[in-house]
Amino acid sequence: MRHTLWATVVITAVAIVAAGCDEKLSDIAGPSPSLKPTFASIQAEIFEKTDESGRAACVQCHTNVGRNPAASLNLLHDTAYAALVGVTSSGKPGATRVVPNDPDNSYLIQKLEGSPDIAGQRMPRGSGPFLTEGQMTIIRRWISEGANNN
Repeated sequence: MRHTLWATVVITAVAIVAAGCDEKLSDIAGPSPSLKPTFASIQAEIFEKTDESGRAACVQCHTNVGRNPAASLNLLHDTAYAALVGVTSSGKPGATRVVPNDPDNSYLIQKLEGSPDIAGQRMPRGSGPFLTEGQMTIIRRWISEGANNN
């Protein structure tokens, strides 16, 4: 019984510490309060939706409906994952759009953050509003966790 009590105390303590270390995503997601580190959520909340700050949906430019998609990147729901993960960028030779487990080397992150060595402009194009730090943290987490089609 003493061993069971000790195990229960340890498990409870570990659970409390783990919960305290992970910020609530809704607290950092800013203008996309439902955003989660899953592809389905990023698709719905970032690629296909204009957010509360007025940042335009990515599919306004990255679509093949009535046009050629910008940078040959179609972010519509049925094609976006296959167009991103493990795919070489058409705008910057040698860059991969999304490198699973490696957000720093994912060209998507570089374009969204406006890294100095990107080809063309920071996304979304123009003067913003750009994705917030919290939105970027969630996208980075999805990539860090393997960029799964979830």
